[in-house]
Amino acid sequence: MENPIQHTDIYALAHHHRFQWEEAQQSYVILFPEGMVKLHGGAGEVLKRLDGKANVGEIVADLKVTFPDADEIESDIIGMFELAVSKGWLRKV
Repeated sequence: MENPIQHTDIYALAHHHRFQWEEAQQSYVILFPEGMVKLHGGAGEVLKRLDGKANVGEIVADLKVTFPDADEIESDIIGMFELAVSKGWLRKV
């Protein structure tokens, strides 16, 4: 990846994207003009913490406290950020 995710980076949903719980899917989703992405596992937990103020490091720390038994959680969170940025779901603030 050209610009690796840094703990000091702050992200928000990309313009024209909406994050919400979708009852019919029983999961969090990202809605955008071209369609919808169903989020699996902890992806929704990561994205619901995006507020345009918390940086990646703060989100990682919060999720480590919330899910203390999750092994490799930090690399999973960073991987989620990398995927979401590469797909254009997130923008850097």
